[in-house]
Amino acid sequence: MRKILSVGLVKGLIWQVIGTAAGFGLLSAIRAAFGMDFWAEPAWVFGAIVGALAFMVGIGSFTDWFRWMKGEETPEPEEVVEPTGWRRYLGVSLDHKVIGVQYAVTSLLLLAFGGIFALIFRTQLAQSGLELLTYIQFNTLIGLHGIVTIASILLGGAAIGNYTVPLLIGAKDMAFPRLNAFAFWLAVPAALLVLMSMPLGGFETGWTGYPPLSVTGPMGVQMFFVGVFIIGWSSVLGGLNLVATVLRERAPGMTLFRIPILVWAVLATSIITLTATQLIGLSFQLVLFERLLKMPFFNPAGGGNPILFQHLFWFYSHPAVYVFVLPGFGVISELLPVFARKPLFGYKWIALSSIGIALIGFLVWAHHMFAAGMEEYLRVPFMYSTLLVAVPTGVKVLSWTATLWMGNLRFETPMLFVTGALVIFLTGGLTGPPLGIVATDLHLTDTYFVVGHFHSTMFGGYIFPFFAALYYWFPKATGRRMSESLGKLHFWLMFPAFMVMSLGQMWTGLNGMRRRIATYDPALGIDAAQLVVTIAGFLV
Repeated sequence: MRKILSVGLVKGLIWQVIGTAAGFGLLSAIRAAFGMDFWAEPAWVFGAIVGALAFMVGIGSFTDWFRWMKGEETPEPEEVVEPTGWRRYLGVSLDHKVIGVQYAVTSLLLLAFGGIFALIFRTQLAQSGLELLTYIQFNTLIGLHGIVTIASILLGGAAIGNYTVPLLIGAKDMAFPRLNAFAFWLAVPAALLVLMSMPLGGFETGWTGYPPLSVTGPMGVQMFFVGVFIIGWSSVLGGLNLVATVLRERAPGMTLFRIPILVWAVLATSIITLTATQLIGLSFQLVLFERLLKMPFFNPAGGGNPILFQHLFWFYSHPAVYVFVLPGFGVISELLPVFARKPLFGYKWIALSSIGIALIGFLVWAHHMFAAGMEEYLRVPFMYSTLLVAVPTGVKVLSWTATLWMGNLRFETPMLFVTGALVIFLTGGLTGPPLGIVATDLHLTDTYFVVGHFHSTMFGGYIFPFFAALYYWFPKATGRRMSESLGKLHFWLMFPAFMVMSLGQMWTGLNGMRRRIATYDPALGIDAAQLVVTIAGFLV
């Protein structure tokens, strides 16, 4: 028992429970002393924040900083003696490779949770009229599926960056090793808070948290907002570290146009993360203030403007799409030359296209709001800026095609997943322009066509490249190869099943199926398609 209690993660979780109880009890006592309702949201929110900080103290993220504050000498990162074996991965480590593995494992766990949530609510849609879940349970699972999977993708991108970037640029470690460990472990209590939203009443808003529904929702909404806010801090700190590492820690003689192409993708991703995440944090923070302090920012009943929330939210959340896919693009660009046995075609153009995607991504957020009542004169400029993203993305596709042309291709498991990523992403890319054009977007908004398109973009831009990276770099990380036969079985089960699922979602959307709907009219004639999509989802 003593050995288990000495593990950093176990200590952190115990401290989080104690901190949450202490924070909740303290504020409840203060409220009771003033004659206020002590079993109220402010106490829960305060307890959640104190619990997250207590987790960080318990696991040891603040230990060196506390020593520095007391004037004690702190060792250099390379001088720190860390536990050996599996315990090293369950506590604070300053080694970028260990942190990369921690990010990857946590990402896979969250991806599994997100997939399970999807299968539960997807079962209800297998046939019209099923009532396996209540409406709030259904919408809570949709929201959790969305936000947990997004957190998984963010952590997966961080895994790729943390493990590979210092190795690829000749750095001995990240620029700020202690901050690197802090950023990872901050995401753990945040993810737990998001998952705690379910037993605390859930949330009906979906992963976007739109007011005014989020202003009046149950206690679970608060845990959702607090958890995502803390994950945002983790993301910003990780992005800051990666930008500093790429710009300041390169080996002598390694200029920017000599760094591997994956590093360019990680740099562009980190720039977006560092500059845009504050907006979603601000929007969620304002909703927290509106709920806790009755400040009418977004609720029309108090004079607020819900469209303002959408502007703040999507100013981050559309560039965040490129945060999700740019690391995957980097993996594709890194692996294609290996398995085509040719140099990457157009290195500089691919590098600059990553920066171009990052910059243009800040100009397109309002295409998510064509049907939201925004000013009509803004629609056409945002339509053109949205379509402009196709230019740097097309540069990448052209380069990948030229790299494959006349190459000596070897279809090992990583290459299969890269090829699948190209096919799936092209499917998402071809179905994207109708959603960027005002006339067709007004018809397709909030249908399953959008869901199918978005899943194609995410699976092609991140999930399949992530598995390719996992199979490719697993021997580097562990000294062992993954089974080639099982890897190919994995691909040939996942790829066709996903294509059926995604195209089926688009087809049901074109036939009138709205998203976030717990049941549907059998007169739509899509029962058979919904069953096929559900079966394909289970296979994926």
